[in-house]
Amino acid sequence: MTKRIGTEVSLAVAEAVKLANVDVIAAYPITPQTHIVEELSQIVANGELEAAFIPVESEHSAMSAAVGASATGARVYTATSSQGLALMHEILFIASNLRLPIVMTIANRALSGPISIWNDHSDIMAERDIGWIQLFGENGQEIFDLTIMAFKIAEDKRVLLPVGVNMDGFILTHMIEPIEIESQEDINKFLPPYKPQLKLDVEQPVSMGPVGVPEIYAEAKKQQEMALLGSKSIVKQVFTEWEEMFGRKYKVIEENGPKEADTVFITMGSLGETVMSALNELNTDGVKARQVRIRLWRPFPEEEFLEAIAGAKKIIVIDRAVSFGAHHGPVASEVKATLYKQSSRPEIYNFICGLGGRDVTRDEFKQMYELAQTGKYKDEYLIWGVREDD
Repeated sequence: MTKRIGTEVSLAVAEAVKLANVDVIAAYPITPQTHIVEELSQIVANGELEAAFIPVESEHSAMSAAVGASATGARVYTATSSQGLALMHEILFIASNLRLPIVMTIANRALSGPISIWNDHSDIMAERDIGWIQLFGENGQEIFDLTIMAFKIAEDKRVLLPVGVNMDGFILTHMIEPIEIESQEDINKFLPPYKPQLKLDVEQPVSMGPVGVPEIYAEAKKQQEMALLGSKSIVKQVFTEWEEMFGRKYKVIEENGPKEADTVFITMGSLGETVMSALNELNTDGVKARQVRIRLWRPFPEEEFLEAIAGAKKIIVIDRAVSFGAHHGPVASEVKATLYKQSSRPEIYNFICGLGGRDVTRDEFKQMYELAQTGKYKDEYLIWGVREDD
């Protein structure tokens, strides 16, 4: 039976991990994901979850422990943020190349320097190419749901890849929201026990992670790329199964607003809800604008994205990170690359905003809309809200 409670989103994530019946949790606390692993440590200590809780000395060790545990056939979870994700960097590539279905919550936070504990997407955008499936949630309910779905996606024998579930630090991690918590019985029906294809076993020894000599390295990378690209259909399948069982619908690319509107905002993460509110106000005033929300970031769902923006004349891309020296943000870079092959391309306006946790209001998104109508910053980018620019 589903129960609806008011809870901090981080605690809801811990509850989702508990419901997923994980075997191993590798944990190192870093703001703003600390509440997740704190709660999980309490859950394990109380005997509510039979799992090995490994408190490690760094995030590098957390991912190393996760890789080792997953290689033995365990269902494995960890969480991190910002500098912690950066410290994991070298091991993240190993997890995906070994095809280990680890699930990790990434409480998105700005990277130093200057030192910042507040939210933006610079941490995950620095890890775009690690070979992980990457999902983004807008609110607590989505993060709870995506966390459980991530295990089913990762462990599918057609996928066998790690999954990162991204949620905005503080904006979501420390927010108390009403969240529907599914029963253990129903989650057990949705998420069966993990059955690994290969595992480290002294009775049936295998080699994992051998040297990739030049004669086989390219083939290994191609196989990994094809697995990641092929995972999109499984993501969509799991989304459909979740809707059929629990009634909440998810798409890899989601749309909001009048389909005939020719100005489209592109968003990822919690700012999408603020944009949605701004567009509702704009459309009430007689303006027609719509929104396309990216739920699946890697693999990038090119076909679904092009279908969602069909008919657009102006695209406003909201980025939460700077891609230094590239003349646009990372999401805008993806959008431009996707549109390059199209014979008719809309104008692109790229606003990099909310850096280091700076607030972005509905009125500011309306201002971005107005700037797009004037044609200013067409095919360029603006780091929004810089005082000197004002």
